[in-house]
Amino acid sequence: MNRKKMMATLLTIAVSAGYTFAQTAAAVLPGFTAYADPLEENVTIDEAKGIINWTDNTNAVNFYFHAVKTGPLKIALMAKSTAPNKIKVSINGTEKIISIPNNSDYEKIPALQTSIKQPGFYCISLKGVEKTGNSYAEIQSVTLEGAAAQQIQFNPKPWRRAASVHLNYPVPEGKNAEWFYGEIKVPAGEDKTGTYFMSCGFHRGYFGMQVNSPTERRIIFSVWDAGGEPEERSKVKYEDQVVMLAKGDSVIASGFGGEGTGGHSHWVYNWQAGATYRFLMHSVPTGNTTTYTAYFYVPEHQEWKLIASFRAPKDGKYMGHLYSFLENFSFENGHIGRKGYFGNHWIKTDTGEWIALTKAKFTNDATARAKDRIDYGGGVENGWFYLWNSGFKPANAQYGDLFERPAAGTHPEIVLPRF
Repeated sequence: MNRKKMMATLLTIAVSAGYTFAQTAAAVLPGFTAYADPLEENVTIDEAKGIINWTDNTNAVNFYFHAVKTGPLKIALMAKSTAPNKIKVSINGTEKIISIPNNSDYEKIPALQTSIKQPGFYCISLKGVEKTGNSYAEIQSVTLEGAAAQQIQFNPKPWRRAASVHLNYPVPEGKNAEWFYGEIKVPAGEDKTGTYFMSCGFHRGYFGMQVNSPTERRIIFSVWDAGGEPEERSKVKYEDQVVMLAKGDSVIASGFGGEGTGGHSHWVYNWQAGATYRFLMHSVPTGNTTTYTAYFYVPEHQEWKLIASFRAPKDGKYMGHLYSFLENFSFENGHIGRKGYFGNHWIKTDTGEWIALTKAKFTNDATARAKDRIDYGGGVENGWFYLWNSGFKPANAQYGDLFERPAAGTHPEIVLPRF
C-alpha cells in the first residue's frame, strides 16, 4: 500500500471511530489595541511599538476579544524588558505571575492556559507586580492559541474608538423640514469624556453636546463646506466655503478641517447628566444657498440661545437626511460604555405643519461594518430612542433595524428671542 492510500485509510478509520484531529489555531492581538485602566497614565499605547513606558502598576493594561468557539486557550506575550521584571496575567478567573527576562529583542513568553466554556467577550488583563528597571515590559502583542482561538473577533487596527451609531428619521414624502427640534438625556455615569451626543443632524451639518474633558463640556454646531475637500480648509475655494452670519454671546466660531471642512461653532456649557436638553435647527433656502441656524434652550435662563447661523453654498434646499448619533472620539477610553437617550423629535414644515418623528432606522459606521467593533446597539425605552456603544457586550441592534417610539401628541412651543 502506498503512502497516500495508507493515510486515506487511517483517516477513514479515525472518522468512523469517532476520533477528530485537533486544529491548531492562533490569533495575534497587537499591542496597540490595548487599553489602560483606569486611565492611560504612566503607560503609552503606541501605534508602532505597542505597550511602552509602563512605569507604574496603578494601571492595568487590558486586551479584549470575542470568542466564538469554546475549548482550551493558551496565552503568550511577545515582550522584552531592559531588566528582569514580573507581571500578572489574568483572564476568565485564571491568573499567573510571569517573569519578563532582560532581553533587547521581543521574545515569546508563555503566560497561562484557561478553558473558554461559552462564547462571549473576554478580557486579558496585565498588571505590574515587580519592577527592577524603568518599565515593567514592552509588549508588542498577545498571542492566543488553541481551539478557542478559532474565529475570534478583535479589533486589529490602531483605531481604538468605539463604533459610531445613528438614528435616521424618515420625513413624510413631499414635506419640507424648515425647523427640526429634538431632545437629549444622558443617564448619570454615561457622560464619559470623549463623547458626542448629537441631536439634530442633517445633510450639511450637525448639532449636539459633547464631553471634551473632565472639566469642559460644549454645545457644538457645525456645517460642511461644498466641494468635498477632506482635510484642509485652506484648499477650499471661497465660493465653496460656509460663511458665518451670526453667533451668540460667548460662542466661539471658526473653520474646521480633518473630517471634511466647514464652519464650526461651540459654546462652553456645563450640561449635566440626568437633565433633558432641547435643540432647535432652522433652515432658509435662498437661490442656491441655505442659511442654517442653531438654537439651544438654556434651562437656567428658561430661554433659547443662538449658537450660530451659517450660510451654506451650493445647497438651496431645506434640511434633509435628518438623524441623531452617538460618537466616541477619544482613543484612550474606547473600551468604556456610554449611552444616550434621544427623543421628542419634530419637524415644522415650510407651511407651518408640525410632524412628530416617531420612527428611526438604526445605522452605524465603517468600524462596525468592518466588524472591528461589535459592541453597540440601540432601541426604545420609556418612550425614548436610545443609542449605546462600547463596553464589550453583545450588540442588540443591527444595521437597518427599525425602531418606533410612542407619539408624544403635543408639539413643542417655541418662543425665540427677538434680535
